[in-house]
Amino acid sequence: MFPWNIFPFNKDSKNMLQQMKPEEIDKYVQDIMEKMIPGTMRGMMNPQDMLNQFQSPIGSQQSQDALQSTTFETHDFVFVRIPIKNEEWLKQMAIYHTSNKLLVEHIPNYEDKHSITLPAIVRKKGAAANYRDGILEVRIPKNIDMQFSQIDVTEI
Repeated sequence: MFPWNIFPFNKDSKNMLQQMKPEEIDKYVQDIMEKMIPGTMRGMMNPQDMLNQFQSPIGSQQSQDALQSTTFETHDFVFVRIPIKNEEWLKQMAIYHTSNKLLVEHIPNYEDKHSITLPAIVRKKGAAANYRDGILEVRIPKNIDMQFSQIDVTEI
């Protein structure tokens, strides 16, 4: 049962909010947010910074020769798109996957290995790769894991 008697609003708050102008409501919300969020996290709340973070493609490594890739999922599949600069790479490359990573070897150089973390757990079988217009697209079926294990909490 929720303890409604400690809720921060009372009958006077309702009247105060109805009489406020939109600018005052905005200032009120900003004041509440400043009180609730610690000072170290306030820099993270810039919406433009958050938007820029979501727009950047997911890279596979942090080196200069990192393999650029874009990873996304649908209801049934996980897709990884990798730009291929040279069609000769298709003949020498090797692609593997685990339940949560895609491994790409031998491109751009033969000794290179790249690991791309997948956004969901995938199945062992059923993956397919297609190359078109300079983009290698790997499609892997998602695995729906409905097995839950309960963890007991004990007091020390």
